Amino acid sequence: MRRSKVILVAGMFLAALSTPVWAVTPARPGTVNYIEGQVAMGGQSLDAKSTGMELGEGQSITTLTGKAEILLTPGVFLRLDPNSSLKMVTAGLTDTEVQLEQGRAMVEVDQIFPENHLRVIESSFEIDLQKKGVYDFDAARNQVRVFDGEALATDNGHRVELKGGHELNLAMGADVKAHGFDKKAFEDDLYSWSRLRSSYMAEANISQARVYVRGAGFFGAGWYWNSWYGAYTFIPGDGFFYNPFGWGFYSPWFVYRAPFFGFYGGGYRTFVNYAPPAAFIAGYRGGVAVPARIGTAPAFHSMGGGFRGGRR
Repeated sequence: MRRSKVILVAGMFLAALSTPVWAVTPARPGTVNYIEGQVAMGGQSLDAKSTGMELGEGQSITTLTGKAEILLTPGVFLRLDPNSSLKMVTAGLTDTEVQLEQGRAMVEVDQIFPENHLRVIESSFEIDLQKKGVYDFDAARNQVRVFDGEALATDNGHRVELKGGHELNLAMGADVKAHGFDKKAFEDDLYSWSRLRSSYMAEANISQARVYVRGAGFFGAGWYWNSWYGAYTFIPGDGFFYNPFGWGFYSPWFVYRAPFFGFYGGGYRTFVNYAPPAAFIAGYRGGVAVPARIGTAPAFHSMGGGFRGGRR
């Protein structure tokens, strides 16, 4: 136990030394949070060290053989598939709009407020994301799918409400009506990658929220830099919640009951006598997670292809 505390303190010290200067300020809509493979922005190649760069209004980010994760409003992650291009139209906190120029993007909305006007343009349609959920935008097929959540698609006076399990064909001349779709059929590589990234961000949330348990340096709900993961994670202002993929996100006031994670000796390690759920360690194992009991903390298990939380 004593050795673990020494490792924990040393790890936090090294993490502080490796924190980029720009990471002490909250991320803005359009911030690049993760790069994998070949990605370019404004004719400039990006790599893992490009985390923190901002996609400015009018700029586009293009994935070649890679993937990219971009932050929108606090609690909203946008993830690009290979061979895709996304343009930032407006980058305000209350007015955020992006345009999918080609390929495919998945948006995970973990938290959204009535003041947030979050829109994705695809084809001639403007899709307004209105609730927490997972949204799939597919320019190659001219479709938008709502796994969970609720959206409103508009085009030249046409208004179509999209709820969970429904899709809309955006092609010209198509029937402008929402239709049900088989979610399992579209839980492909992009969906699995998005779910895995979501699990990592939940891990990062737990470790970073612990830094602000006493409140110092915490300014409420928003993006916070986590040096262990080399990325921003989301920390809610109060309480805790489960995101659309079923992962738990904690505020500093509730994180004391959650597991703590560290990286030591080439693998994950837990500190402070907490045992992490297997779901957090492995990310996902073919859609199956092993339940874990952590006092009265939420336990995780697999339900309907996604992780859900419950108290044990």
